[in-house]
Amino acid sequence: MATLGEKLITDEKQMIMDWVDKNQSKLSNWNQKIWNYGETAWREYKSSKWYIKQLQKEGFTVEEASGGMPTAFCATWQNGDGPVIAGYAEYDAVPGNCQAADTVERPRNGLSKYAGGHTDPHSALGIGSFGGFLAAKAVMEKFDIKGKLKFFGEPAEKVRGSKPIHAAKGYYDDLDAAISFHPFYMLPLCNTTRWNTHCAVAYSVMYTFTCDEPETWLSSGDDSPIPASHASVRAPGATDAVVQMYTLSKMSREHMLPHNLGWSVNETILNAGQATADNIPGQMAQIYYFIRVPDIKMAEDVVKVLDQNAESAAKSAHCNWKKEWITKSRAGLENHTMATVTYENLEIAGPPKFERDAIKVAQEIQENLGLEPMEEPYLDEVENLIPPEEAEKKIRETIPGIQRHFTSDDYTEYCWHAPTVRLYIGRPALKSPKPGYAYPAWVMNALGGIRECIDPMIESASKTIGMTIIDLLTKPEVLKQAQNEFRERTGGGIKGSEWQEPLCDYEPPIHYRWPEYVTTARGKDQWVIPAEGDK
Repeated sequence: MATLGEKLITDEKQMIMDWVDKNQSKLSNWNQKIWNYGETAWREYKSSKWYIKQLQKEGFTVEEASGGMPTAFCATWQNGDGPVIAGYAEYDAVPGNCQAADTVERPRNGLSKYAGGHTDPHSALGIGSFGGFLAAKAVMEKFDIKGKLKFFGEPAEKVRGSKPIHAAKGYYDDLDAAISFHPFYMLPLCNTTRWNTHCAVAYSVMYTFTCDEPETWLSSGDDSPIPASHASVRAPGATDAVVQMYTLSKMSREHMLPHNLGWSVNETILNAGQATADNIPGQMAQIYYFIRVPDIKMAEDVVKVLDQNAESAAKSAHCNWKKEWITKSRAGLENHTMATVTYENLEIAGPPKFERDAIKVAQEIQENLGLEPMEEPYLDEVENLIPPEEAEKKIRETIPGIQRHFTSDDYTEYCWHAPTVRLYIGRPALKSPKPGYAYPAWVMNALGGIRECIDPMIESASKTIGMTIIDLLTKPEVLKQAQNEFRERTGGGIKGSEWQEPLCDYEPPIHYRWPEYVTTARGKDQWVIPAEGDK
């Protein structure tokens, strides 16, 4: 055994850290693989296939396409009877964020800048978690620690896709505890764990408008033998319906929820028109809404307004309309025991530290942006720890007292099936050179793909997660305390008086025209918006 200050580092935990150090280059290479795939929501074919093959090599049994989702998976490895500990990888990127791992703004080679790219980055999220589970597996084998590891592939997190479906289909029902890791994306949630204020509710809906009977628009009853005459007045059609829906919903946004809460509604036009030439109206168009709100009642209120707007838009454009659910995700549930034990292991692992090569990269970015390079270019917060209760106090300074949840992520689905921790590790982010200066978005995206800059976060996450798994498997009193807290907060555990059942009552929304890479006569992995020079 070794010591860190007053903390005792067991042989098992030392082996976790040694395993991560020994396998650092492997983890780095794996992250590069997923980062460069840059596949977007519901279309992560290469990324999920890579994980499945790697998990099988590591001795896991893998259910592919779990929950009816082609790019999801559920992998298990077991060493006798013992607690079931869950974690997961995410691997979806974001359309329109294709950035090379470079110190200048440019897309990855051969791709449009509008193609997919990792922003958070989910590539490192997945490998950081995966490394922790593999390290824990090695320790379980070495010391014959009993238990079961359950590692999920969770696609489409950016649209809160897979976790509500996995939850509703029973994949989390046998869990004893779960570990959720995410690279930091806002202060003070950096190198810490969430305490009370967990992520909020997310709903998203697709509205489809169809102009099915354009010939009945303002029918004059004349004697024309051509019902859809090119000379007749044209029905507005589906494109007009989407425009009306977009405009109405923008106008009514301030009438959806109170002004003093943190919430948002964003929209994307997924399909537009399908109109041909001449006088034929657009036959079908779709608009997709994503809603982040503090609680379920508020989400339902927003959707009620959107439904009214859809009805009005359809009537004005001579269309029919339908609403289909993309996601219904619950708000999170705190577990102080899990937050504490995980943070204690983060203290042992330590936060990321950016060494000479990472500093040189940051200085080169600053110089390329016309800035004076800094001796210490990285935010202080990404290299320092903040205790969970201190982070909680800081985050509550910006939130109304009546608002219990804030921001959005569907890890919250795990919270209602087992004691769950939300862990944040600092990712590379640069100091502002002067008050009010904001770096272009491509800078953080690029840093997520540059080895010297992102690898320290992966190492810290893997060590923290691995050691937390070992604690949960070897300290029954800790797991019991976490589960007792879970039962208390849910009024008796699953099906308890305060428990929230899964909201998902829809099938996986995989058949829409989500952005994706395609193979064409021009080559492989073409994006719908061509790269510059692609004729």
